Amino acid sequence: MKRQFGSQSFKIAFCSVIAAISVVLMIIASVVPIGSYTLPCFAGIIITSVVIEYRWKWALAVYAAVSLICVFVCADKEAVLYFIALFGYYPILKGVFERNIKNRVLQYILKFAVFNAAAIASFYIAVLLLSVPYEEFEIFGVYIPVLLLAAGNVFFALYDYAVTILVNQYIVKIRNKIFRKS
Repeated sequence: MKRQFGSQSFKIAFCSVIAAISVVLMIIASVVPIGSYTLPCFAGIIITSVVIEYRWKWALAVYAAVSLICVFVCADKEAVLYFIALFGYYPILKGVFERNIKNRVLQYILKFAVFNAAAIASFYIAVLLLSVPYEEFEIFGVYIPVLLLAAGNVFFALYDYAVTILVNQYIVKIRNKIFRKS
């Protein structure tokens, strides 16, 4: 029997498997010591396979499904917040930016704008929800969130590069094994 990779049922099955793997990674985040930070990154990177195969609309549906499921089943809510706030949808945006915008400088400006907007919004949401006074963030006259944002931008540059490497590895080594004509 010949597999039809473009059929609706195959798309749904492929997206479901990717969503399931992402959810499992998010569940494991509560067990692994640094899982709160690393596993949302990997859960989002896996969604890039959907972007590559079926475009951003399908990937957005996977992101929404994983986000909703994780809110209810994941014990590590910090990891869920990281996934929802940035790491779940960023690989989708990265694919859209790189496919539709040819100017690399503009791509990076948009990528860093998205990251910084997400980081700043997350900070203010946390401050409002936790009612932490702004004075608590200052140590020896240094406003710590500014330093964390600078460090976050360095991490984000490394993350963006890692996503690029992993996407290339998917295309070269894994894609043909999944979509092998038989």
